[in-house]
Amino acid sequence: MRLWSLHPQYLDAKGLVALWREALLAQAVLNGQTRGYRQHPQLWRFERCTVPAMQVAGYLQAVYAEAQRRGYRFDAQKIGAVARLEPMPVTRGQLEYERRHLMAKLAIRQPALLEALQDEDRPAPHPLFHLVEGPVEAWEVPSRG
Repeated sequence: MRLWSLHPQYLDAKGLVALWREALLAQAVLNGQTRGYRQHPQLWRFERCTVPAMQVAGYLQAVYAEAQRRGYRFDAQKIGAVARLEPMPVTRGQLEYERRHLMAKLAIRQPALLEALQDEDRPAPHPLFHLVEGPVEAWEVPSRG
């Protein structure tokens, strides 16, 4: 499961669809609708919020907006209720880690998108996050290789 801290605009089609599915899974986990993934590190930052399920629904709204912008047909009815969202911090180190991680994926899947992301020296975070100084987040599980 990867719930990107990067803005969804940087993802290729495969990445955006995967993010939608994984965020829906995260929503189900936080709503107690599934037994799997309950201890997944990607959920820890959402679990610290006042209402985690609403927070991940807010995350999904931004993914949905990017899909709409591209003309994709994601089902907005799958997004849970959202009342008040808490801006969530993400460290510059985490954003840079994810940028490198995504660039490795794009090098294989979409080299044209890789070039655009390489030129982006300060990539935007997902709209739910606000950038703070710091290293890679403690919950991140570094990829091997």
